[in-house]
Amino acid sequence: MFVDEDRGYRAVASRDPRFDGQFILAVRTTGIYCRPSCPATTPKRRNVEFYATAAAAQAAGYRACRRCLPDAVPGSPEWNLRADLAGRAMRLISDGIVEREGVTGLATRLGYSERHVTRMLTAELGASPLALARAHRAHSARLLIETTTLSFADVAFAAGFASIRQFNDTIRAVFAATPTQLRVGAKRHRPLSTAGKVNLRLAFRQPFDGTGILDFLKSRAVNGVEDASENSYARTLRLPHGTGTARMHPSPDHIDCTLRLSDMRDLGSAVARLRRLFDMDADPCAIDELLSTDPALEPSVLKTPGIRVPGSVDGPEIVLRALIGQQISVAAARTALSRLASALGERLEVPDGSLTTLFPTPEVIAEHGAEVLTGPRKRIETIIAVSSAIASGSLDVHVGADPDELTAALESFSGIGPWTSGYVKMRVLGSPDILLPGDVALRKGALKLGIADLATRSAAWAPWRSYAGMHLWRADSRES
Repeated sequence: MFVDEDRGYRAVASRDPRFDGQFILAVRTTGIYCRPSCPATTPKRRNVEFYATAAAAQAAGYRACRRCLPDAVPGSPEWNLRADLAGRAMRLISDGIVEREGVTGLATRLGYSERHVTRMLTAELGASPLALARAHRAHSARLLIETTTLSFADVAFAAGFASIRQFNDTIRAVFAATPTQLRVGAKRHRPLSTAGKVNLRLAFRQPFDGTGILDFLKSRAVNGVEDASENSYARTLRLPHGTGTARMHPSPDHIDCTLRLSDMRDLGSAVARLRRLFDMDADPCAIDELLSTDPALEPSVLKTPGIRVPGSVDGPEIVLRALIGQQISVAAARTALSRLASALGERLEVPDGSLTTLFPTPEVIAEHGAEVLTGPRKRIETIIAVSSAIASGSLDVHVGADPDELTAALESFSGIGPWTSGYVKMRVLGSPDILLPGDVALRKGALKLGIADLATRSAAWAPWRSYAGMHLWRADSRES
């Protein structure tokens, strides 16, 4: 367990929301676990225990606090900062891999045996893969209970439970309430959505540079697949069990999210992917504190606190977007991608306003991409080769990939170098310490901030060089 208990108790005593999601506080005298900022009276030090995850607290017999809702907080930034097996496993579990493929599927994606993965997660996080997945199912179920009119039977199976009895037992054990009690309590606070549509409030750690991330996504939005404005972002989603659309509206302390899903079993995966896209689990205070120690970056950090690194809702999509965008402007890449999506993207059965099209699959691009893509012949050949590899399964780009193995796999293709592999790791894996010194805009931004020797200067920015890179990009666009 990586919780510093003395530091943790100080955070609890001060009700510091920056630590919400980074660890769990459990109170022996009440049998309840809470987020660090829970408004209840601070328990005595001798009566508390600390856990890395809610699943570990549940496994120890604690139930979730119904006052502070500890499952409705940003996730731990550790899962991106740590590129080890635990971090990779947690990213896959949050995407619902255990519900879909079992522990066998999780272990296969990680490249280890089931026994080793179970032993490692239990030792590191205090909970087995099944216990971690159970906590994920409970959270998805609570969202469906409180935000939709789905029957409890439909909620149970949509959240990944094997039976109604297992669903009822888990809800009672985790939340000390029946599904009916949770729904009645939710009605007092907000109206329920209809089946297939879910309205959510997604939490993040403040400060949050919502304007910056919207600008980034807006400049790259693919027609039909995405729609972005100064205060909102929307896109289509290809999910494990079906399709969907998401509309995101950042507010000062949360993001309002409306999801439309063809299969409600995809709720947990959709939420996890959107959280990664907006980098909601980052620790902005730690990032800003370190980067502001550099005199060249300090003015940018003060001007733009809480800068975020945009993530991804689909690994293969980011790979293909990066390849198509090589050595051309952002605007030209957007035009090329919009043409590709219009020609090869699958149309939604029920469009959601301007959202009409799913980003083309690697299979379709491998078969028909040469008919649509324009540009240098070698780049087109690389795009087709990579699409074919993803389609065949020989190249697997997912949130639980090993960074070094993914780098080697990508750079084994002619036409892919450190910029592309680094960009993919930064956006798909959420790697926080990637700098792309070969990027022209990034280097121009560095010069405008007075940084001549980027390689030497950037060493002091570890482990947050991805965020430093966003400041450099911003400096170039701001002063161009």
